[in-house]
Amino acid sequence: MKNLKYAVALVSVMLTGPVLAQQGPPPGFAALHDALRLRPDQEQAWQAFQRASVGDPQEAERHREAFERMDRLAAPQRMDLSIQLMRSDLEQLERWGDALKAFYATLSPDQRERFDRETLPPRQ
Repeated sequence: MKNLKYAVALVSVMLTGPVLAQQGPPPGFAALHDALRLRPDQEQAWQAFQRASVGDPQEAERHREAFERMDRLAAPQRMDLSIQLMRSDLEQLERWGDALKAFYATLSPDQRERFDRETLPPRQ
């Protein structure tokens, strides 16, 4: 259960950048899906939530290229590029948040309680 909580903590912490652009859903999503015991009418919202959590591989490549360019840029240019990257990350985070809210709205009170519990970030 500890691995599930750690992995699904990505949902609530919403890490940005390369993590969001992984090739599949974050580890732990299958276990969360099973723990929620979703009804068939909830599957479409779950799939949209899962797709939103994956991110865009092209965006990850843009991030990687931007970080490689940093040492060739002057400080003001690095700042502008960092702001641009953060805006892009925020847009992805907002898409993920919208999908999470739409999915969460389909859950029963018991499922919401389990989702909230299972997606808490690990305590440090």
